[in-house]
Amino acid sequence: MTHVETGLDRRYEFVVLFDVKNGNPNGDPDAGNLPRIDAETGCGLVTDVCIKRKIRNYVELARAGEPSFDIYVKEGVVLNNLNKEAFAANPGIELKEKKADKMEAKRREDQESLARWMCAKYYDIRAFGAVMTTGINCGQVRGPVQFSFATSIDPISPQEVTITRMAVTNERDADKERTMGRKSIVPYGLYRMEGYVSAPLSNRTGFNSRDLDVLWEALLNMFEHDRSASRGSMATRKLYIFEHSSPLGNAPAHELFERIRVNRRPGVDVARSFEDYEIAVESSPSGVRLIEFR
Repeated sequence: MTHVETGLDRRYEFVVLFDVKNGNPNGDPDAGNLPRIDAETGCGLVTDVCIKRKIRNYVELARAGEPSFDIYVKEGVVLNNLNKEAFAANPGIELKEKKADKMEAKRREDQESLARWMCAKYYDIRAFGAVMTTGINCGQVRGPVQFSFATSIDPISPQEVTITRMAVTNERDADKERTMGRKSIVPYGLYRMEGYVSAPLSNRTGFNSRDLDVLWEALLNMFEHDRSASRGSMATRKLYIFEHSSPLGNAPAHELFERIRVNRRPGVDVARSFEDYEIAVESSPSGVRLIEFR
C-alpha cells in the first residue's frame, strides 16, 4: 500500500487493568469452555482476539451510522461479499480473472486502491489490519494497533458451579421436572493487558487521532455493553497510556511497561476485589508522557 497522509505523528503504548468477579472472562473451547489458564503459573489468560471482539462490538454500537466506522469482522457476515463492494466502488479496475468466487486486480496500484478503500470504510481494518485475500482479493493490511494476551496478576482458581433449570428440553424428560447444568467461574481475577500503537503503520492505514480517541473510549467502556450471565461482573479499572513525542518513540516499550507494577496488598491472602491490589507507577522518561484514566 502507498503512504496515506492521515495518521498519527507519535507512538503509543498502553496498559489496561480489568477484572472479573464470579464469571468466565474467556472460555477455552478445547477445554470444555473452562477459563483459559497458564498451565505452568496458574494465571488466567484472555486472548487478544477476545479483546478485539469487544472493541469491535463497542465501536459498532457507539458509532453506528457514522461514515468510516463500519466493522468488517462481525457476526453473520460473509467477508467476500464485503470485499466485492470495494470492486463495485472502484469501477474500471482491470482484473486478472473474474469468476463467481475469485476476483483480483491486475495492476499493483489498483490493488492498493482497493486496500485503501477498505481501510477508509472499516474501523477495525484501519486499527487491527486484515487479511482480505480470500478469493475476492482486496489485499492484506497490517494494522497499527496490537494487543498482548491479558494475564491475571495472581493465579486464578476456576470453580464449577452446579445450576438447575425449572424446565426440561424434551417430552421424554418431563418426569424429571428440572434439568441440571454446570458453569465455570473465576471468583475474582485482576487482569493486565499491554498494547501498542505504531505511528508509521497508522500512516499506511489512515488510522488517525479521531480513531485513537475511539480506541481509548472503547477500552474504557468495552465491558459496559458486553454483559452476560457467563461473564459475571467485568470492568476496566485502569488505562495507562504512554505517549511518545516522536513517531518512532523515545523509549523501549518493555521499559515503559515495567514502570507500572501491580501487587497484592500486604496482608491480603486471597484477593476478592480491586481494592486488594496496589499500583506503583514510576515517572516517565524524557520524551514520554504518561496519561492515566480512572
